[in-house]
Amino acid sequence: FGIDTDLVYREITSSPSECLKALSEEFGTDILTPSGALDRRRLAEAVFMSEGAEERRLKLNEITHKYILDEVRKIISSLDAGYRGVIVDAPLLFESGFDRECDATVSVIADIELRIKRILLRDGVSEKEARRRIASQKSDEELKSLSDYIIVNNGNGDELRASVLRIAEEILNREG
Repeated sequence: FGIDTDLVYREITSSPSECLKALSEEFGTDILTPSGALDRRRLAEAVFMSEGAEERRLKLNEITHKYILDEVRKIISSLDAGYRGVIVDAPLLFESGFDRECDATVSVIADIELRIKRILLRDGVSEKEARRRIASQKSDEELKSLSDYIIVNNGNGDELRASVLRIAEEILNREG
């Protein structure tokens, strides 16, 4: 079973929630759409586009990680006992502290220029913004030292899926 924390984040910020309330108290109600959902572009502007961005990014993570991890724990506890394991896809696994609740950790890394290209295509941001995002993340060397497994994702989606499945099977066999 797999849980994508980006999807969990979108879910808990798509309609009025405790997470949205905490975010709007910290960053202002301008980050909300007229319907009360999160306006991601406005939140990014409020957090990253002025002086003190690093402190605001840390505050954003402090607020959102709590709600995301609570929801992930609820999902895991609601699963049937028939599952052999759960894969949690969490871009900020170590920053959130959720790695301490995992039996094994896997980090996916890629060449910087390829990561920039992927961010540009996925998020429609400037190259400068893509580089800023990458600079705010743990380096590949840090991830290698923290992770039990590393996947180098310089290929396509099929290659990534094959690597994930191979490592997941290895972890499940190791864990019994």
